Amino acid sequence: MADQFAATMASVEPGSVPALRWEERPEGPVLVLLDQRRLPAEEVELVCTDVPVLVDAICSLAVRGAPLLGIAGAYGVALAAVRGFDVVEAAGLLAQARPTAVNLAYGVRRALAAYEKALKDGRGPQEAAAATLAEARGLHREDAEASARMAEQGLALLDELVPGGGFRVLTHCNTGALVSGGEGTAFAVAGAAHRVGRLRRLWVDETRPLLQGARLTAYEAARAGMAYTLLTDNAAGSLFASGEVDAVLIGADRIAADGSVANKVGSYPLAVLARYHHVPFVVVAPVSTVDLETATGSEIEVEQRAGHEVTEFTVVPPGAGAEPGTGVPVAPLGAQAYNPAFDVTPPELVTAIVTENGVVSPVTGAGLAELCAGSQRGSGSERA
Repeated sequence: MADQFAATMASVEPGSVPALRWEERPEGPVLVLLDQRRLPAEEVELVCTDVPVLVDAICSLAVRGAPLLGIAGAYGVALAAVRGFDVVEAAGLLAQARPTAVNLAYGVRRALAAYEKALKDGRGPQEAAAATLAEARGLHREDAEASARMAEQGLALLDELVPGGGFRVLTHCNTGALVSGGEGTAFAVAGAAHRVGRLRRLWVDETRPLLQGARLTAYEAARAGMAYTLLTDNAAGSLFASGEVDAVLIGADRIAADGSVANKVGSYPLAVLARYHHVPFVVVAPVSTVDLETATGSEIEVEQRAGHEVTEFTVVPPGAGAEPGTGVPVAPLGAQAYNPAFDVTPPELVTAIVTENGVVSPVTGAGLAELCAGSQRGSGSERA
């Protein structure tokens, strides 16, 4: 696999490496990923030449975050089509790589539909591959545009919920440009507040066990010049109790039809704390993250990850050259670990869901359905 999965140090200035890009090379097109497992210590790019390599990158969290997974999935289908691999088989591998993030399967379906439509219309394999790549690029562009609109909508909502500005926002996991074709989801809202001088403090949960908050959100906050403070996940309660949090902003990997929100594990406890302390709990996600075919939160499949991510500490994150048993043990040998990647927050604990096409508040199934129907009709931004 080494000849198919190249890793090269980024040759550009720190902080300017895109999370994902399509690149045409003499030996054939490739999908280039910023390896998020190695941040913030170094910016290393992974070069994917086929879908199995991309699937490995997705599973090992080299590329992650719901919107970006959708983009990666679409480009993966295009990669298979352009290089002459079995496109349907490739789509199946990609769609199942991480089961909770609905955007991944969404991006794969869009690209596959473009490929199959081109063939049905009588176009040859090369033209069908070009149509698939165009669809992936279109999704990439749409996500960047959606990110900008979510930032605008989210900032307006914060102004309503926390009059006077000077927001102290708590966030969990990573929701910035590393998960998006644009500036992100929840982090993009914080970024918008920062640019207009209304972000007083960004509180960053470190996000155990793989430290996406400490490694990635703090990295992005530092790049943006934000005033931020890192905290252990279990310090959030004392932060709420001391009155230091004005709002919680998180992203989502899947939102069920009833408004239940699956997000990085640790989100649900924040929602409970926020409700007890009367602090708004806001979810920021594109409409594509809403899965109306999943009726309730209990039906969301929650990814279970390997126990050694909890029982060992590795300087190089799992999948980036480290194997189980090579890290520093932090638990007795043979200890079993419960390691769900996500948890599910019920809609009654969610103050609002911010999308590119509007805000749903209160969060109800009817409100979500109306928003999604409006999105399909191409409607503008409205409060549902």
